[in-house]
Amino acid sequence: MNDVQLNQLGGPLTLLLLALFFGSTLLVSLSISRRRENADGYMTAGNAVGLGVSAASMTATWIWAASMYASATSGYTYGVSGPIHYGLWGALMILFIYPYGKRIRAIAPRAHTLAEVMFARHGRSSQLMLAGSNILGSMISLTSNFIAGGALIAMLSPFSFSQGIAVIAGGVLLYTLWSGFRASVLTDFIQVCAMLGAVVIIIPAVFFAVGGASIFETGASHVTPQQGSFFSSEAFLNQGAPYIAAVLAYAIGNQTIAQRLFAVREDLIKKTFVTATIGYGATVIGVGMLGVVALYAGITPMDGDPNNLIPQLAATYLGPVLLGVFFIMIIGALASTADSDLSALSSIMMADVYGHAATDKRANPRTMLLVGRVTMVLATAAALYFAGSRMNILDLLVLVGAIWGALVFPVIASFYWERVTNKAFTLSVLSALALFFPVRFGWIPMDGAVGYVFDIVAVIGIGVVAGLMTFGFFGLRPARIVGLLAILAAAPFAIGFLHDYAVLSSSLIAYAVSTFVCTLMSFRNKIPFDFSLIAKRTGDFDTAQTHPAE
Repeated sequence: MNDVQLNQLGGPLTLLLLALFFGSTLLVSLSISRRRENADGYMTAGNAVGLGVSAASMTATWIWAASMYASATSGYTYGVSGPIHYGLWGALMILFIYPYGKRIRAIAPRAHTLAEVMFARHGRSSQLMLAGSNILGSMISLTSNFIAGGALIAMLSPFSFSQGIAVIAGGVLLYTLWSGFRASVLTDFIQVCAMLGAVVIIIPAVFFAVGGASIFETGASHVTPQQGSFFSSEAFLNQGAPYIAAVLAYAIGNQTIAQRLFAVREDLIKKTFVTATIGYGATVIGVGMLGVVALYAGITPMDGDPNNLIPQLAATYLGPVLLGVFFIMIIGALASTADSDLSALSSIMMADVYGHAATDKRANPRTMLLVGRVTMVLATAAALYFAGSRMNILDLLVLVGAIWGALVFPVIASFYWERVTNKAFTLSVLSALALFFPVRFGWIPMDGAVGYVFDIVAVIGIGVVAGLMTFGFFGLRPARIVGLLAILAAAPFAIGFLHDYAVLSSSLIAYAVSTFVCTLMSFRNKIPFDFSLIAKRTGDFDTAQTHPAE
């Protein structure tokens, strides 16, 4: 089956589709840029984006090409439960954002970045930690999307991978550069409509072209018992559990998400995130099932690269028209997130590097706009360079999410607990990362008692994750109860073998260590913080009228 001839779009048709897609988004961007330029609008679109645009933007940002590819990889690797673990937990994490988001907007109604709020709450070191982690995360995300686009174009057209990533990078940069976040949110609406419409057509088309429901009988020999089980422990321990921890960190620490939180009208936060939860879950789980179909059909990814799996299925089983629809679906998915990454990176450099290098009064909005645009150009060039290595997208996503896990508790606690100090925040994150990397990459032998000690710490991390998920909705007391119950329930099963799963164990250890150190140091602080100061210390850099997206 792997010798099937792959269909291609042809060079002229590929260029036409790219020109139509990026041309339409560029027209939207140009219509915005004719208005008076505004640094705050470039970063947050005036803090008053409406429900339709904000929900579409959140959905499009969370559904990126890399998430489609990674969900399919999960389905191909772990079987029928793989896409469920990938898509369901990712969807729920969008939902978990909104109670924390309401709190963040209440105390910092006109902020631009989470790091900016950390500067107002703590000081420079906490701000730089959060800003630095987001620069790393957005660069990895941007690189991943370019890889996805390059693989798509190399598979479906006569153009090479290098030519593909160059065209994708240039197209995204072209329409995002002049209007920044405003271009990102408004073009997201176009992109999500194209993307969701294509998903409804493409998934059934590929499924029935491969053989429909019959492949689950004829292809059973290609599947292990774990891959065929809906309750696969292998899928949960290798994919589901690490992803629960990773996406919680993405939800709390990711500037692309925070930027939309600061942009949406405050009374629409809940509706926005609930809508995005449903859209993300249905789409990503559906696309991931194509990986399960490939597994049962006995298809091997070309060149052994799982990034090729989705475009390979499309090129094998779709005709020219549906192949063009599929092409637009993936281009829309990767562009919607790549422009968000560029906007996030520009906002960090504008607000956290330039904006607070000087005081708000001395920061020149025109210079801020220049800083933002130069950042986009440099970030695009760097991502193109890194994309040449064609790293595994799923591994990248889990890694950066796990690194962010060290920040989750200190960040959340800083918005609710008046005792958290800058030193507690900084040392807790550094302590967590100091243990995360050796465990994640196997630098510490886990034989004997050492493994059991790390298992105990990781089990405490399970309680932290469960407690944080509960806290946003139900408060501190239920969170403590749920966290304790999670520890007691997991301990008999996890202690003794959890250290064998380095991805999961290292992430949970990061949660546990950062929580313990931050809590212990904060209890010693007797001077409470006045949260009303955050609103006074954050706000607009530009006194000109900001233009909200309707």
